[in-house]
Amino acid sequence: MNNSSNRQRNLGPGVQYLLDYLKRMQSENPGFFYAFEGDSELCGNVFWADAASRSNYSYFGDTVRVDTSYRSSRSKIPFVTFTGVNHHGDPVLFGCALLLNESDASFVWLLQTWLRAMSGRVPVSVTSDPDRLIQMAVAQVLPEARNRFCRWSVLRQTQEKLGNVCQVNPSFDFELRKCVNEADTVEEFESCWGSLVSRYYLMNNEWLQSLYNIRDQWVPVYLRDVFFGELSAVDCSDASSFFSDGFLSSSPTIQLLIKQYEKVASSWHEKELKDDFDTSTATPVLKTPSPMEKQAASLYTRRIFMNFQGELVETLANPATIVDESGGVTTYRVAKFGEEHRAHTVRFSTFEMKATCSCRMFEFSGITCRHILSVFRAKNVLMLPSEYVLKRWTRNAKTGCGEAMPGSAFGGPSTYQESQIVRHDNLRQEALKYVEEGAKSIHVYNVAMNALQGASKRVAAVKSRNSGSAHCTIEANGGNKEMHAIKNQSSSCLSREEKEKKIQELTAEVEQTNQRCEVYRAILLALFRDMEDQKLKLSVKVQSARLSLKE
Repeated sequence: MNNSSNRQRNLGPGVQYLLDYLKRMQSENPGFFYAFEGDSELCGNVFWADAASRSNYSYFGDTVRVDTSYRSSRSKIPFVTFTGVNHHGDPVLFGCALLLNESDASFVWLLQTWLRAMSGRVPVSVTSDPDRLIQMAVAQVLPEARNRFCRWSVLRQTQEKLGNVCQVNPSFDFELRKCVNEADTVEEFESCWGSLVSRYYLMNNEWLQSLYNIRDQWVPVYLRDVFFGELSAVDCSDASSFFSDGFLSSSPTIQLLIKQYEKVASSWHEKELKDDFDTSTATPVLKTPSPMEKQAASLYTRRIFMNFQGELVETLANPATIVDESGGVTTYRVAKFGEEHRAHTVRFSTFEMKATCSCRMFEFSGITCRHILSVFRAKNVLMLPSEYVLKRWTRNAKTGCGEAMPGSAFGGPSTYQESQIVRHDNLRQEALKYVEEGAKSIHVYNVAMNALQGASKRVAAVKSRNSGSAHCTIEANGGNKEMHAIKNQSSSCLSREEKEKKIQELTAEVEQTNQRCEVYRAILLALFRDMEDQKLKLSVKVQSARLSLKE
């Protein structure tokens, strides 16, 4: 585990470039937040989060990954990211930071600043690296959140610590990961772990013993009572890392870092838009006649539905058997044919129509497990009860003002600035629906474009009337040693009426740009889909011609 502290770095003239970049971004986007630690902007730590990151957090901030892996990877750039999981199960950004001064106080400042940028909303769970500084900071700033060590970081360090073992026994790493990731119960994990260390004669290995002693902080089977949004073992791997391996250790300049940051953030956003489009236009293939499957197909995003569908199909091979009935609660034993030794227990309340399973999959990932679905099937529960559908996994996850999530403090926007961010995101979602219809045919497309052009003229008219609005820039507050959030600073420069006008102007500009981008993107996707259809039809014709020639 990394325990080094009080490291100081100097990035030279690149820091001035970063400062100019942050100021420019804030002037262009009032939802952009940044803050410096220390008396000097040129040598202190800096955190920033754009409007999209803050909006994302209002919907998907129930689980957060704080990535400080640069500390153990000998990175030249001390770059920290805050990420989460969106409604498609893909990574989403919540903010990032550069830590030139690495001390106990700096990591505490970082988490406090990030939390302030997220309107003080504490996540349900946090995944962080097994590093003393970040662990201390999480415990101090986010004591209510359930904290776990990043499994990928632990296993990566294990590869380094046991390099000789892995070299002599190539299968060791695979068996270790299988033991950690696939254990269904605590008993199964401990039996597998004991067998593994015995088979490779590692009973007295200090590193493995230290990992076993803290197993409740990183092994999934000990953490399944809390929501972490993990849909598969890959979700806790380097696949969700913000930068590709090697980038931060290749001595990039601040300029390259910012470009890479913008590139990755943009690609994540583009993927979300594409996934939204695919979810809304593609009709899922149903595998059962169950009305519950049809219901789930209409509620969930594409990937989440596929996960749910996999669990539903498995109920056919996982029958539920009654083992006890008392006080309105029926206890079932659910096991796959031929794997009775891996049975799970489901308790079903007839009065409340609720079920809990010993596998704790719903609590951990938010997807109803095959064991509960098997009991629903036995009890003739045809539709999935609403409490088993987390809005964060649905098609409408980003509509409205954000509903509270089970076991979390998340609700609607609580500040004036955040409500503006959410309104922007809602407009984008509505615009996407508009674009979907507009791209279906050239006639509808022309109508849609005419409507957009008409709206653009009305926006221009509003802008011309509001061109005299005052503008206020951000200045550092030396007393607090940080940058003020835009909400507090704007209030000292603009009246409420002027702020409303400014909001209307900025929102209209952003929406106009978004709508144009969405229209172009929808047209391209439609063209790609048409090309695939034509390719398929041509393949069918070629195959038919070949068959006729053989005859």
